[in-house]
Amino acid sequence: MSERLNTSLQMDEIHQLQRLRDHRRRQRATKAEGRLPLGARVSDKVAALVGSWPFIIIQSVILAIWIALNVVGFIEHWDPYPFILLNLVLSFQAAYTAPIIMMSQNRQAEIDRSAAQHDYDVNLKAELEIELLHQKVDLLREREIGRLIETIQQLDQELRETRATSTKPTAK
Repeated sequence: MSERLNTSLQMDEIHQLQRLRDHRRRQRATKAEGRLPLGARVSDKVAALVGSWPFIIIQSVILAIWIALNVVGFIEHWDPYPFILLNLVLSFQAAYTAPIIMMSQNRQAEIDRSAAQHDYDVNLKAELEIELLHQKVDLLREREIGRLIETIQQLDQELRETRATSTKPTAK
């Protein structure tokens, strides 16, 4: 049975199916032992913090207070009107957060690519497995049909023999 399946299922498809099975086993093993490096964890946390509403609201309040204190300051303006120091602080913040957010996005893109590849592999494996099952069912049907034909031939032979013996004249 397996020889016939192997000949009908292309050898490269069998190798592909085995490769997908092995890849899935290795992936399960590495998932159990893996943990994100420190840089990846930090970039994810910074991206989550900077991309949140609480951060936007707190930063907006701080900026409003900064501007208000420098516009209406009675004693000393530490950052007069064009707010050069504020501009420097915001530029500094943007210069550091942008690359960190990019690292997090790149890592997320890699995760997405890996998930897409995994989905493709699962679909391919399912297709190959279904094809293999179809071939097994077809082989079983062929065997069953062969047995039925053999049984019909035997019954036909018995019927002929029965007719032949019933048509012979009986000696009295």
